[in-house]
Amino acid sequence: MTSEKKAPIDVAVGILMKENGDVLLAQRPAGKPYEGYWEFPGGKVETGETVEEALKREFMEELGITVLNKDPWCCVEHVYPHAHVRLHFFIIRRWAGYPQSRESQSFGWQGAIHVEPLLPATIPLIRWLDALRYPR
Repeated sequence: MTSEKKAPIDVAVGILMKENGDVLLAQRPAGKPYEGYWEFPGGKVETGETVEEALKREFMEELGITVLNKDPWCCVEHVYPHAHVRLHFFIIRRWAGYPQSRESQSFGWQGAIHVEPLLPATIPLIRWLDALRYPR
């Protein structure tokens, strides 16, 4: 019996950041793995799509906003019981429109993060992000 390792699924993730450092977190909708967990918005990169194109598409589909500026931040792999993902994170400081719940998900602006539970791959990113937002 051969054990084949599947390639990770590429996911585009955006961190909407206001001038004061607040970031937008969204709650995973009903019916998805880790339903009710909080995460940064984004989604899978579709076949034939670049990570940047996926980011723009996902933000329009999920939140109804247009990404105007994005800075690549980091890339992290995480293995969940249901999937091995490669998360491509972007900091988004400029966008058009106002976030709307287009997939019946809750979302909210956070300074210090006060929502639980957080998606496991999100937890270390929150610490890194705090260092970026609030340098010592």
